[in-house]
Amino acid sequence: MGKVIAIANQKGGVGKTTTAINLGASLAAADMRTLLVDVDPQSNATSGLGIRKGSYSRSTYHALVHGEPLTSILQSTELEALLVAPASRELVGATVELAQEADRHHRLKVAIDPLVESYDYILIDCPPSLDLLTVNALIAAHSVLIPIQCEYFALEGVSEFIETVRQVRRLRNPDLAIEGVLLTMFDERTNLSNQVMEDLRGFFGPQLFETIIPRNIRLGEAPSHGQPILLYDIKSKGAESYIRLAKEIIHGTEKSLGTRLERVIGHA
Repeated sequence: MGKVIAIANQKGGVGKTTTAINLGASLAAADMRTLLVDVDPQSNATSGLGIRKGSYSRSTYHALVHGEPLTSILQSTELEALLVAPASRELVGATVELAQEADRHHRLKVAIDPLVESYDYILIDCPPSLDLLTVNALIAAHSVLIPIQCEYFALEGVSEFIETVRQVRRLRNPDLAIEGVLLTMFDERTNLSNQVMEDLRGFFGPQLFETIIPRNIRLGEAPSHGQPILLYDIKSKGAESYIRLAKEIIHGTEKSLGTRLERVIGHA
């Protein structure tokens, strides 16, 4: 059974989409069957993997609003093990169109559930807000990965997002876990970055990933070429960091699976 991870933070510019693209590519490079579901109306994760806007007629909007199966909209990428369910600007109106629907919070879960057995990982790139699209992602997911930029106001708004996660867990998805908090845009040369890192470690403890994503020019250039950093510059620090993150997540999944198996065996 695959693992569904929502990549979310209500604050923009924290490396959320960069993480979705490059974590997805790194998992695929490790021979993990990976699907990236883009539900951000900006569709940057889609274009960042080389899928041009306007080159497809169906998007996650059609899955959410019209109930079309995700399998009918999937797009291939340069990595054989990585597929994308593309987003489109039409998602901007999805919240209004679904407002009166009783199942509006579970539309994405209904779309994703039939595919969970077919993939090792399903990543959901969320918009930078706490709207209906993000709530759909949190309900559909097994866990949430929270990127946080290494800056002075790093914790600003995170407490509100964590509270949303708690509410979703309490009311809609009791099994939703925190996959981890990812520190992004880290500059080891500055005292500020190091201070923020220590503050985040004190606040999140073991929920903070060991992997830290550095501020890296090549990582910033890659999306404009429609490529993940692994294909654009595999020798860059950005590529090395996302490879480490993928390994950390794979190891965590295997450890979690082992724990569940031990519980099952213990009760047999």
